[in-house]
Amino acid sequence: MKPAPNSIGHGCDVAIRSKYGDDVPMLDVCAAAEDHCHPPSATKLTQLSNKTARNKLMIVSVLCFLFMVAEFTGGLLSGSLAIMTDAAHLLSDLTGFIISLFALWFARKPATTRMSFGFYRAEIIGAVISVLLIWVLTVVLVYMAVMRCINMDYDIDADIMLITASCGVVINILLILVLQFVGHSHGGGGHSHSFLSSSHGHDDHSDSKSGKKNLNVRAAFIHCIGDLLQSIGVVIAAVIIKVKPEYKLADPICTFLFSVIVMFTTVTILRDAMLVLMEGVPKNVDYTVVRKELETIPGVRMAHSLHVWSLTTTCSAMAVHLAV
Repeated sequence: MKPAPNSIGHGCDVAIRSKYGDDVPMLDVCAAAEDHCHPPSATKLTQLSNKTARNKLMIVSVLCFLFMVAEFTGGLLSGSLAIMTDAAHLLSDLTGFIISLFALWFARKPATTRMSFGFYRAEIIGAVISVLLIWVLTVVLVYMAVMRCINMDYDIDADIMLITASCGVVINILLILVLQFVGHSHGGGGHSHSFLSSSHGHDDHSDSKSGKKNLNVRAAFIHCIGDLLQSIGVVIAAVIIKVKPEYKLADPICTFLFSVIVMFTTVTILRDAMLVLMEGVPKNVDYTVVRKELETIPGVRMAHSLHVWSLTTTCSAMAVHLAV
C-alpha cells in the first residue's frame, strides 16, 4: 500500500510493502510519486540547477588539475615539500570535485533490471580509492620531511617557492570567484531528495528559486577557502626562508601541518563512505521517529522490518512492511 497523503515524505522516494496488499516494487512507487512531488516546472528547475553546478565544477576541476600539476613541478624545482604537500591537498580537492561531477552524472542514469538502485555507489567506491591514494602520497611526503629534519641536507629555492605559492593564492581566489559568481544568475538551487523529512513538499522548490546553491558547489567552495589559507601559509614560509635562509626548517614544518590538514579533511570522506557501504542509517534520520510516524498512518496497525539506508551521502532509501 502507498502511504496516505501528508504522511512521511508525502509519498516521495519511499517504498512501503504491505503483507496484506499488492507488493509494489520500490522503483515503481518512486516513479509514481515523482509526478506528485516534482511537477514539470520543479523538475526543469532542478535540472537547470544541476547543469549550473556541473558547469561550475567542470571549470574548477580543470583549473585545479592544471595548477596541481604546476605546483608539483614548482615543488620539484624549488625543493619545497610544503609546495608538494599543498599540491597533494589540491589532489584531494580535485578528487572531491570529480566525485561531485560523477554524482550529478550518475543521478541522471536510470536504474536497470540488474542495477535496480542505479549507479550511485560508483562515486562512493571512487571516493574510497582516491582517499587511500592520497594517504599513501601524504605518508611519503611526511617521511621525506622527517628525513630533512634529521639530516638537514637540502636546499630550497625560495624565489621559485614564493612565485609558486603566490600563484596558488591567485588561483584559489579565482576558483572561489568561479564558484560564487559563474552561472549565479540562473540560480544554483540545490534540491535535496530527503524523503524522510516531513517538510519535503512543494515549499522546497521556493528555496531553489531564491538561488540556494547546489550542495556539491557549496562543498567545493569550502574546500577552496581551505586551499587559499594553506597557500597563504606557504607564501609566509617562503618569505621566511627567503629573508632568513637558515630557517629552512619552515618548509618541513609546513609539510607536517598541511599533512595533518589533508588527513583530517579526507578521513571524514572515508568515514561517510564507510557508513554508506555498510548501509547505515543516514545521520539526519531518527529511526525511532520514522517508525512511530509510519504507525500513525490511518489503517496501519504496526510497522515492522523497517530498513533505512544510504545509497550515497546525499541519497537515501527506505523499505518497510506495514500491517493493516
